[in-house]
Amino acid sequence: MIRVQSAQTVPVRPSWTALDWWPPVGWWPDPARDLLTPPTGSPVAAPAAASATFVLPPQAESVHCARSFAAGTLAGWRLDELSENMGLVVSELATNALRHGLRLAPSSRGREPVRLSLIRRGDLVVCALNDPGAGTPALREPSPLEIGGLGLHIVESLSLRWGWAPLAPYGKIVWAVLRP
Repeated sequence: MIRVQSAQTVPVRPSWTALDWWPPVGWWPDPARDLLTPPTGSPVAAPAAASATFVLPPQAESVHCARSFAAGTLAGWRLDELSENMGLVVSELATNALRHGLRLAPSSRGREPVRLSLIRRGDLVVCALNDPGAGTPALREPSPLEIGGLGLHIVESLSLRWGWAPLAPYGKIVWAVLRP
């Protein structure tokens, strides 16, 4: 069963865990907060904010469903010009979350879902995936004959900024910020 949640307002919580991480509309990764700061001298207006979350079943076709969800969400936000790059970022992060996040999760937590959240602040959109795994995402240099291993390089090249953070008591969130 595929579940979708869209929220315009979510109560503020002191901390989020792998068990209940549904981003509030205003959530933003701390290492990317400076991207929200308006240029000096510009009028300060509250940017449009929205969020949408999609639960990915632990199946290979979930990556395609996640891309479709992202394209539909961006179209609803009238940010269609982000669809191609967001589709690639979603594909890479969803593949990593399903392949590594579920595999590295202890068996008692392996059934917990992977969630894709898109969070909009003005024309900036965060793609955030959380999974129950304890592994640390890192850029690596695969050998020339190795298949794969360039996913985070793609994410880095298409995003303004990307990163990850652990979730309490376990799991992690991997995020990337994109702008048209």
